[in-house]
Amino acid sequence: MNILIIMDAGVPVPPKLYGGHERLVYMFAEQYIKMGHSVTVMAGPESFCSGKTISFGKNGLPKGKIQSLLEVIIVWKYLFFNHKKYDLIHNFGRLVYLFPILNESVIKIMTYGRLVTAKNIENICKRKNKHLIFTGCSNYLVSTGNVAGNWETVYNAIEFEKYTLNVNISEDAPLMFLGRLDKIKGCHNAIKLAKKSGRKLIIAGNISHVEEEKKYFKEEIEPFIDNTQITYVGPINDAQKNHYLGQSIALLMLIEWDEPFGMVMTEAMACGTPVIGFRRGSVPEVVEDRITGFVVDNLDDAFKALNNINVIDRTNCRIRSKSRFDVDVIANDYLTISVKDN
Repeated sequence: MNILIIMDAGVPVPPKLYGGHERLVYMFAEQYIKMGHSVTVMAGPESFCSGKTISFGKNGLPKGKIQSLLEVIIVWKYLFFNHKKYDLIHNFGRLVYLFPILNESVIKIMTYGRLVTAKNIENICKRKNKHLIFTGCSNYLVSTGNVAGNWETVYNAIEFEKYTLNVNISEDAPLMFLGRLDKIKGCHNAIKLAKKSGRKLIIAGNISHVEEEKKYFKEEIEPFIDNTQITYVGPINDAQKNHYLGQSIALLMLIEWDEPFGMVMTEAMACGTPVIGFRRGSVPEVVEDRITGFVVDNLDDAFKALNNINVIDRTNCRIRSKSRFDVDVIANDYLTISVKDN
């Protein structure tokens, strides 16, 4: 199969630092190549993969309207003249990219990782189209856009081989919070649970540049950082994730918003570390209650779950999550739905 994967310009594929979908694009490109397919990635400057790469646009965010329009025109022109080369066009970028080929016979997958604007879906489905499949990274996310068209749930993936199972954690193993330090991510709830349980807490993640979120960090997180019970280690790379997640008794996902997926949950499970998460967004889908963690409704229930955390078998936690979220599983899911639609 000849596959084209499209990603918005702005952050290179793979990302040098942060970049959620850019990381997924690179991972799927490499996996498709391993499976014997020909792959072209169309993305911003400095992008690369083991197949072919077409760079367009400019890196750097945010962008002005003129630059965004120029990038759309570049993608339109390429697709208009080259879509017949491909068996599958998998778009992780803007929906508008697919306009010139909506009614062409090539199979098109439009993948969403953030909340969907239902009006956009309604508008595009009013136009003549064929072989157009929409995917979201959780049932919850699909529910935000499933107002028209053909929808499938395909979860996000990680490369489990990059994470090490750790079954031998210490009796005083810490709790872990990993994520952007915005209020909706619930770090303050993680601190409350650590204080209530007497457990140490490691906080990792980047501090937002948004004034409101910087104020949140200053007022609700920083005063509790004593580097004894509560420790902040800053943003961490993949190797550090493996280390900190692997040594933790649980990852805390005590969010105050409807998270579309939450990659960090699968990263924790890959280390054998169970997740304690609030019943919001995709958490009840990603976490198998009492198998890979606990799905709870409030802090009191989170405290009870922590006291029962040893019922989770860390080896089985990794095995179960690997069978659902490893890159080879999810790449195959995408190819299966593309063949089904043909």
